Amino acid sequence: MKGGALVFLATFIALGSSWCGFVLAPELQLGTAKQTTVLNSSDAYPVQRTGDATLGLQVYRASGCAACHTEQVQQDGVACDVVLTGAGKNLAAVSNLVSTLKLNGLTKDEADVASQKISVAGGKVETHIVATGADISRGWGLRCSVTEDFLYDYPMPLGSLRVGPDLANVGARLPDANWQLLHLYAPQSVAKGSMMPPFRYLFETRKIGNASSPDALQLPKELAPPAGYEVMPTDEAKELVAYLLSLRIDVPLYDAPFTPRAFTSKK
Repeated sequence: MKGGALVFLATFIALGSSWCGFVLAPELQLGTAKQTTVLNSSDAYPVQRTGDATLGLQVYRASGCAACHTEQVQQDGVACDVVLTGAGKNLAAVSNLVSTLKLNGLTKDEADVASQKISVAGGKVETHIVATGADISRGWGLRCSVTEDFLYDYPMPLGSLRVGPDLANVGARLPDANWQLLHLYAPQSVAKGSMMPPFRYLFETRKIGNASSPDALQLPKELAPPAGYEVMPTDEAKELVAYLLSLRIDVPLYDAPFTPRAFTSKK
């Protein structure tokens, strides 16, 4: 009897601890998350996705996209870039000084020292905050993913395997809807060496009526349908693309800062 009570107590503690770790702790951490504002702005973030993009999340989920793609940009830290915005009246002195200084990838203290030296010489500078890390270097995002980025998504397709690139910021990197549709229909036609399978069940081949549809895919000759036919994206394909184009983590937040003008998006 005594041994049974101990077994029950041990089981209760084990199950209770698991519930606390896997259910209660995430709820305490994320359950109170709410809309925030863009850093140095009054703009609200995030905003609710459009109807098509919301439906596209379900297409993304049903198509198994999260099996090969993540939506989690990781970040190691931040650095500072000192950017010269004006040389003042003493152009030669400022230019010579700048050529001797390291201005990128600095700590805050190093950036302050460099800025002070340039200012004393008569130049004007700005210090830009730069997110650092392998994902940032790959061009997958401008900062790390944070809780607010997923506020209106259910379920959150975070993914765990990167057979393909991370998609957290793909709407900013590749904002062309036609490119996205071609990529779904024939990935290798726009991304050489891609291992992504074609999602042609999201398209239909139909006979051309009086005129070609403006929504028909413009395919290379080797992929084009027989004469008199055209390839059309289904509603599901359009919704999936709307979702992909809505994936943007390109604004600075209080808990994930960066200086937007210091970057240009990579494809």
